[in-house]
Amino acid sequence: MLTKPTTKDSLQHANETIIRDWIAGLSEKRRQSDCIKLLYECGARQPLLIAPHWETFLALLKHKNNRLQWGAMIALSTITMEQHQHIFKALPQILNAAEKGTVITKDHAVKILVCLCSLPQYASSCFPLLHEQILLSPPNQFPSYAEQAMNFINEDNRAFFLKSLLQRLPDIESESKRKRVEKLIRKLRKDV
Repeated sequence: MLTKPTTKDSLQHANETIIRDWIAGLSEKRRQSDCIKLLYECGARQPLLIAPHWETFLALLKHKNNRLQWGAMIALSTITMEQHQHIFKALPQILNAAEKGTVITKDHAVKILVCLCSLPQYASSCFPLLHEQILLSPPNQFPSYAEQAMNFINEDNRAFFLKSLLQRLPDIESESKRKRVEKLIRKLRKDV
C-alpha cells in the first residue's frame, strides 16, 4: 500500500510506480480493461505521466481485445503533443487501426490528426490525411470531424474542403447534423 508522499520527488516516484503497475496490468486478462481505462484517464489529466509508454499503446492497437485497441487509441490521443515525433511516424499503423476499429477508435485517430495539424511541422502532411478521414467518415461522424478541421482551413485547401462538404451534404439525414455542415459551408463561402 502506498503511503502519502511528502515531497515532490517522492510524489513523482509514487506516480511512476502506479503507472508501471497499470502498464503491467495490461497483460493480465482480469485487470487489463481497468488498467487501460485508468491509463487513458490519467493521460487526459496528466499526459506526461503516461507519455513514456507510447510504444505500449501502439502495440495494443493490434491486440485482439477490442477494448484494449480503442483504449490504446484514446491514450495515444492524450499524449500526441508530448510524443508528436513518434506518433507522426506511427500514423500508418494508427490510421490502419482506425480503419478497422470502432467509432471510438476512429474518433481518437481524428483527434490525433487534429493535434498534429496544429503543429506547423506536420500540418502540410497531416491535413490531407485528416481530410481523407473526413471524406470516409460515416454520416453521423462527418459534421464533428469537419468542425474539427475548420481550424486548419487556409487559402490552399479552402475550395477543395468546401467542395467536399457540398459533396457529402446529401448523405446527412439528421437535420441537426445537416445544419452544422451548412453552417460550415456558409462560413467557408463568407471567408472567400
